[in-house]
Amino acid sequence: MKSALEKITSFIVVLVLPALVIYLTVFFALRKNEPLAIKIPLMSETIAKVDHSQFAILQQNFIDPRDVTAACLSCHNKRDDELMQSSHWLWEREVNIPGRGIVKIGKNNIHNNFCTGAQGNNGSCMRCHIGYGWEDKSFDFNNPNNIDCLVCHDKTDTYFKQKGYSGMPATAETANAEFKVPDYNYISQNVGYPDRDNCGVCHFYGGGGNNVKHGDLEEALFNTSRKVDVHMGTDGPNMVCIDCHKTEKHNITGRSYSVSADNTNRISCEGCHTDRPHRDYILDYHNHKVACQTCHIPVYAKVNATVMYWDWSKAGRRDENGNPIKEYDADHNYSYLSIKGRFVYDDNVKPDYVWFNGTADHFFTTDTVTTVPVQINTLYGDYRDADAKIWPVKIHRGRQAYDPETKQLLSVKVFAHNKGEGAFWEDLDWPEAIRHGMEYNERYWSGKYDFIDTEVTWPLNHMVSLKEETMSCKDCHSRNKSRLDGLTDFYLPGRDYNKWIDYSGFAIIILSLIGVIVHAVLRIF
Repeated sequence: MKSALEKITSFIVVLVLPALVIYLTVFFALRKNEPLAIKIPLMSETIAKVDHSQFAILQQNFIDPRDVTAACLSCHNKRDDELMQSSHWLWEREVNIPGRGIVKIGKNNIHNNFCTGAQGNNGSCMRCHIGYGWEDKSFDFNNPNNIDCLVCHDKTDTYFKQKGYSGMPATAETANAEFKVPDYNYISQNVGYPDRDNCGVCHFYGGGGNNVKHGDLEEALFNTSRKVDVHMGTDGPNMVCIDCHKTEKHNITGRSYSVSADNTNRISCEGCHTDRPHRDYILDYHNHKVACQTCHIPVYAKVNATVMYWDWSKAGRRDENGNPIKEYDADHNYSYLSIKGRFVYDDNVKPDYVWFNGTADHFFTTDTVTTVPVQINTLYGDYRDADAKIWPVKIHRGRQAYDPETKQLLSVKVFAHNKGEGAFWEDLDWPEAIRHGMEYNERYWSGKYDFIDTEVTWPLNHMVSLKEETMSCKDCHSRNKSRLDGLTDFYLPGRDYNKWIDYSGFAIIILSLIGVIVHAVLRIF
């Protein structure tokens, strides 16, 4: 007969110790560790080594901003050669797209479903070009004096391009209460590395207003908190754009997949944080198929709302006196503009999710409609793709003009300074606006038009949340309202149910326990 002590010992060996081993294994696999501390030199902490106010060439009385550029290049020689090869200057790049081969892609030959297209609307759209005076097809891309150095390097926050003047600042003839003639001497003597003010003046206001396009890039980021973005918060690292978008020889890393198609020159979270940032096996293993942004950007448009839907088919209405109409939603966002149509805004939006491998296709001006809604861009990737990860995106849905005969999206002239020039924003005349837009882009138009549903997909990268506000396991691994309900090409534990898989799992667990117990008993005897 065994003594009581022997029985207790056997019980501990046979049952308690295996259970403790299993518990500790699971506990240490899932425990929350502090992420690795990251310390990188920040451009925002860089102190200028040169006092530009001491240069005699910058003491001259500048009238034309092109003379400022000439002065800059007299010292910074060959910088123009670098910049004029960049996509910020050319607004296009050469890429290899599957099924298309090597093509040039950019704002010359692809559509969008915001203002429909840049070409033919130069006065308005080219305000965000880093050059001076891209008014029409005669713009000289080979003239270095057309480069606008100040728009990226001004540190006075007083330099602005004037609305409607093709990238030119205000002159004595065009200045008004909003846009004054810049003090070129003061500005040129106070230049430095670009910061959020320089980048944001274009990237925060694309599409015609604050946060219209991206959803995760808006004016709130000029001066924000860690709660809105952990990187850019002034109460945190206070990082500026080029801290992540590393730049060498005026090549700025990063891709906007509204106009990009290839998996090159990108930036990634892993560049600073490594692919094992959590020091937790289970969490870090997710990085194989889940982008960091998926968990760390649970919502976007955290401060100001972003446009989710833009319906051009409703544009053109006038009031009883024949005047354009403006209507607002409950949050005082535009809900209707005669010159642009109907809008739907939203804030604190949960992203959609797609597989994305870093490559994309686009709807070119020469393409014909085959599916509805028309995919203005298509992000490539699926579960079987070794390079694809689940990525959070904003899907902007719209309704825009197309030719029902040729089955092509139409180029529309929306901007002009004066009435009677065929621009929709001035005349509210669809046939004339389409005719002028198609003629400028040298495209055939049947004379007919209708409206069709379109979609643009924007990968999200900004407005990274505090770690306490990131997604939890149950946000995805849940039978009800999983964040990943739209991705159905793989089995997701907790979301998907297959009784044979569940039975197999239970069987493995039971057999494992039996194996442990049998092994322990054999060891005892």
